[in-house]
Amino acid sequence: MSVALIERIEGKLAAGGHLDETTRRELLSLLATLKEDVGRLDARLDEHAESIAGFAGAATHEALRETRNPDLLKLAVDGLSASVKDVETEHPRLVETVNGICSMLSNLGI
Repeated sequence: MSVALIERIEGKLAAGGHLDETTRRELLSLLATLKEDVGRLDARLDEHAESIAGFAGAATHEALRETRNPDLLKLAVDGLSASVKDVETEHPRLVETVNGICSMLSNLGI
């Protein structure tokens, strides 16, 4: 489910939004890495994977809105960042990818 959600986020990002092309490409690249990393989480971390994908979706949604709400974007980015806290020791690349996404999205409207 979480990989499918990330694929839908990639589709939304590729299809539109109010981002410059460089930012869009960078986010798509980070989402591709996120999809790989989330796909590698073992079954015992399914709930974490769902949270990561869900917050990635919310943060991307807020970043793509024509009129961004900085408070909602910050909440979604903070949630995305917090969603990887319990897996950072075992999956440092996943945390690095999420932090990269959070930094890019935060810089868009906050």
